[in-house]
Amino acid sequence: MQANEGEERQHWMGVLAKTPLRRLEKEWLRLRSKPEYEFLRKPETGAVMVQGRVGGTGEGFNLGEMTVTRCTVKSSEGSTGSAYVMGRSHRHAELAAVFDALLQVKRRQAALKEQVIAPLVAELEAAEKIRARKVAATKVDFFTMVRGE
Repeated sequence: MQANEGEERQHWMGVLAKTPLRRLEKEWLRLRSKPEYEFLRKPETGAVMVQGRVGGTGEGFNLGEMTVTRCTVKSSEGSTGSAYVMGRSHRHAELAAVFDALLQVKRRQAALKEQVIAPLVAELEAAEKIRARKVAATKVDFFTMVRGE
C-alpha cells in the first residue's frame, strides 16, 4: 500500500468512525451487493488514554480515559477491515469495519467513495459548522477597564 493509499484509508476510517450509527445503517441498507463477512475480532469495548497538551502545543499530559469499541472483519471478497469507534456501539464498529473492507476492494472503491464517503463527509462538515456557530455565539471577550481617578 502506498503512502497516499494509507492516507486515503485513514481518512475514510475516520469518516466512518465519526458518522452516527443510524447513517451507517442507512448506507448498509442501500448497498446493493452486500458481501458476506466473518469476524477476525468480534466487537469489543475497552478504554484508551487520551492525552492533552499544555496550551495546545506544550508538554503532554494524560487527560483521561475514553471508551472505544473495536472490530476486525474479513470480507468474502478477501479484504480485511478494521474500525475503532468512540463509545460502546458494537454495531457501529462492525459496520465501519465492513465498509473499510469494502473500500479496499479496487472495483468497489470509486463508487463507494462517491456514493457513501463523500456524502458522509459533507454531512460531518455541515454538522461541524453548526457546532462552531453555536460555540461562537457563546464566546466571551474579557477585557480590563481602567477606572479614571
